[in-house]
Amino acid sequence: MPRSNRPRRSHGSAARNSKWTRGTAQNEDDDLNRTRLGIPTTEAAPDGVWAVRSISAGNAQKVYTCPGCNHQVMPGVAHLVVWQEDALFGAEAGVRERRHWHSNCWQGRRYRYK
Repeated sequence: MPRSNRPRRSHGSAARNSKWTRGTAQNEDDDLNRTRLGIPTTEAAPDGVWAVRSISAGNAQKVYTCPGCNHQVMPGVAHLVVWQEDALFGAEAGVRERRHWHSNCWQGRRYRYK
């Protein structure tokens, strides 16, 4: 007789604390949103340590000005969000000062330091 791959439901307080309860739908949505936004990578340059997160074309919904070329990053265009991790006034200040870059502009910025 084949074994069932479905977890067995227990009754009582253990069921309320298990991962199969209704309250986890919010946590799963939060995890999914984090996955969609991507995990920032860290890049070191002579001017500091930078966190770089890629934004897909589907998630790009506003107009931003790229500091590399001073042109607009239009909605629907994949780009990068960059902030300085070792900012002078702390990590929170670095996140507040984040900028949206065209991917090519950010790549070209790196060649200035080589």
